[in-house]
Amino acid sequence: MKTTVDLREEKQGPALRSAQGRKDKVTNLDRASIDETLWAAGSATIGAAVWAGTAVLARAGVARLGSVELIFLFAPLVIVPLGMALGRAVSAFGWCDKTGCRLQPVGAALAVVAMWLPPGRNAGLAALGWMLVCVLPAGDGMAELARAAGRATHRACPFDRLRAGSEDAEGSVRSVLAIAKIDLAVGGAWLVASRLGMRPMGIQEPIGLLTAVHFHYAGFATATIAAATLAFGQTGGPQRWLQRVMAPVAGLPFVVAVGFVISPAMKMGAALMFSASVAALAVFLRAAGKQALDATARVLLQVASAAVFAGMVLSGAYAVADFVGSDVLTIPQMASTHGILNAVGFCLLGLLGWLVEGSAR
Repeated sequence: MKTTVDLREEKQGPALRSAQGRKDKVTNLDRASIDETLWAAGSATIGAAVWAGTAVLARAGVARLGSVELIFLFAPLVIVPLGMALGRAVSAFGWCDKTGCRLQPVGAALAVVAMWLPPGRNAGLAALGWMLVCVLPAGDGMAELARAAGRATHRACPFDRLRAGSEDAEGSVRSVLAIAKIDLAVGGAWLVASRLGMRPMGIQEPIGLLTAVHFHYAGFATATIAAATLAFGQTGGPQRWLQRVMAPVAGLPFVVAVGFVISPAMKMGAALMFSASVAALAVFLRAAGKQALDATARVLLQVASAAVFAGMVLSGAYAVADFVGSDVLTIPQMASTHGILNAVGFCLLGLLGWLVEGSAR
């Protein structure tokens, strides 16, 4: 004869098993996310050591690499694995993302080989390995943008938009991350063109390689940091204003690149607007950094915000000087100032700051 306790357990059994199943699923997802993050952290650490050794060899004259080449290599070796890890911490990731993460160390090694070799067929084939790593997450990015377009068509009614509530911010985060992944693929394609010695649309070097640098840093890394700032940052009024900054931060790098081909005036205007939008992002990043739970994250995020603000001032000044034909700021000078501020001061510290804060939360 069944007791009251037995009947209660029998009645609650399916619900308890369902809840346990959901808990096991979440635990497995968390474990997978931790494994991917550890993989990315290890890859970035080894990549930093490889980059430091390459920089020493370049300084000694063994490797014929200039400042632009070294700034580019810092992206596949260090920035991209950290950006991939942060993207997964902020939003869901698919099979293409996971595969790209696993292949990233191999692709980064091939990018180093491509930069060591003189421009030509062999260098282009090596660069193609890095482009493959970049194209994989871009596939997930294109799929996410397609889903976002589908969601937008269902919110044509004002009442639907009101019911969306906080989903708008979450959708903005996913869309910005999707654009960041596409930036990565565009940057990889420009690396292949540069190492093959191609001159698409009559663009000469080092502009081709600088375009690859542009899409890795101003595109992929900046958009990833912006998405994390929106996901982890303040709520309420500041978040709504930050959402308005997302579109120019994510979209204007493409307009700047198109301006190189179409119109110098368009290039200057887009560069100034992009500099202003990233400077606005720096303000939100500093505010969010002050609210971070982890003390290390607070320092990293606030230093990153100061670095990118100074870097965008230089970027805006260079855009105007280039338009009027002035040599006040040259490409080598920008690489040694703006390039370092953006690559190390903003991208590296900003990615690390949000990764540390994400772990604390």
